Amino acid sequence: MPHLPLDDGFRLYYEVYGPAPGSAPAVLLAHGAGGNALVWWQQVPAFSQRYTTITFDHRAFGRSPDVEDGPGRIAFGTDTLALLDHVGVERVHFVAHSMGGRTAFGLFTRAPSRLASITYSGTNGGVTDDHARSRKVELEESGFFAGSLLRRALAEDFYDESPEGAFLYRQLRGMNPPRPRDFLAPLPPRLHYRGSTATRLNEAGVPILWLVGEHDRVVAPELIRHSHALTPGSRFALLPRAGHSSYFEQADAWNETVLAFIDAVERSPRERIVTTGESAPAQ
Repeated sequence: MPHLPLDDGFRLYYEVYGPAPGSAPAVLLAHGAGGNALVWWQQVPAFSQRYTTITFDHRAFGRSPDVEDGPGRIAFGTDTLALLDHVGVERVHFVAHSMGGRTAFGLFTRAPSRLASITYSGTNGGVTDDHARSRKVELEESGFFAGSLLRRALAEDFYDESPEGAFLYRQLRGMNPPRPRDFLAPLPPRLHYRGSTATRLNEAGVPILWLVGEHDRVVAPELIRHSHALTPGSRFALLPRAGHSSYFEQADAWNETVLAFIDAVERSPRERIVTTGESAPAQ
């Protein structure tokens, strides 16, 4: 199995599909906290037909167990930068789901020129403001986010409509090694951070797609729509009949939406991609 050896004995698991690196544009798929590289089983066949498609297990997930007293999520950005260098990819379309949004910005802060575009799926990518923070508190108090994270990872209807899919989702999630409960909690210097990544992303002009499930109870569609408003020129798509794990629940619509965005960026690589579209194709 391919592993990239990094500092202190850590080995990052990755896979590359489709055209050889350098012979076609590249797409990097960064999974969320409930997954690992295996969750992209419905995406790899679609994306790799025309794009070099890279999947990997984040540090401390899947087949990339962190070393003892390792840096954990702090190293997500440097890990992916090393991975791009290792496989020979200069620029990449970064597709980030949920936790993967942290990784996308981690790479952006270190090497913004390496990003051809960013797709934020089920994550605000740090693009927020005081209005969004206040609204999130209101939603929390109303019970919008009630229930376990595992239960909210999928739309309620999905459990009845696809019990086998829900079972597979739980099994894939269960392959991750144990991690501290506070693994993704803000570090002390950022506990009261009130900033936003919007300014730096807007200044860089990187094309952005915001994608969220209609029934997402992990990030709330209205908050992702607000992130879209804070990044003029970005795209927004609402996936019908999907919860937080829209890439898993409505894979065909998710794939079509993301590929259409990347295709558009590739057709006009030097232009900001602008649209007023609000919804992805219904399935």
